Amino acid sequence: MSEPPPHGLYGAPIAMPWQTILADLALILFMMTAAALASAPDTPLLPKAPPMAPSARGEPIGVWRDGPGSPDLSEWLAQQARDPRLRVSILVRYLPGHDEAALARAAALVAKSGPRGAGARIVIEPGREDGASVVLAYDAE
Repeated sequence: MSEPPPHGLYGAPIAMPWQTILADLALILFMMTAAALASAPDTPLLPKAPPMAPSARGEPIGVWRDGPGSPDLSEWLAQQARDPRLRVSILVRYLPGHDEAALARAAALVAKSGPRGAGARIVIEPGREDGASVVLAYDAE
């Protein structure tokens, strides 16, 4: 004859199969992980990457503005110093709803700047009025 199962406190029989024990351990692990994530800072759990910083900008040595009486951009650039450290920066500002026109204007300015515009920094941003400018500065990386 087999022995009856062992009894615990208050005479209740103890009969826990291994599946129940494994389920309890999994639940405990889940609760501990959830508690640890709840108290963790809101940062990604990936390796720390260096923070994004804006690109270095030097003092401008020449500024071209689009407008009446302005020389053609290609002519203006041809008159400027040819130093490999100089970078062309194209800035186009637009009014709300004119974003497609601003993109086309930036593409046209890049085309007009010729080979010097190949590595140009292009900034397109909303502004108080539509306009464009090109800056030459010693800020090439």
